[in-house]
Amino acid sequence: MLNKIFKLEANNSNAKTEIVAGVTTFLAMAYILGVNPAMLADGGMPATGVFFATAVASGFACIIMGLVANWPVGLAPGMGLNALFTYTIILGMGCS
Repeated sequence: MLNKIFKLEANNSNAKTEIVAGVTTFLAMAYILGVNPAMLADGGMPATGVFFATAVASGFACIIMGLVANWPVGLAPGMGLNALFTYTIILGMGCS
């Protein structure tokens, strides 16, 4: 079934390789679930809400990227924009 949906054989891959790659990508990206809420909490946002929003947005984006685009790329919020928003706009410029 996976071969039909994702054309694994045509891409010289198999289910085991893709599962290992998915777990590796998750572990490489998991830091954002800790860093993003901590960073945005410094700007006054509730850390639990930011954690939930980060997890849902990242999960949804990754699933859509895999199912619709058939491209194994992990997507998550950009840390550069979050740092700009928190430390420059909120804390540096005093905007709420």
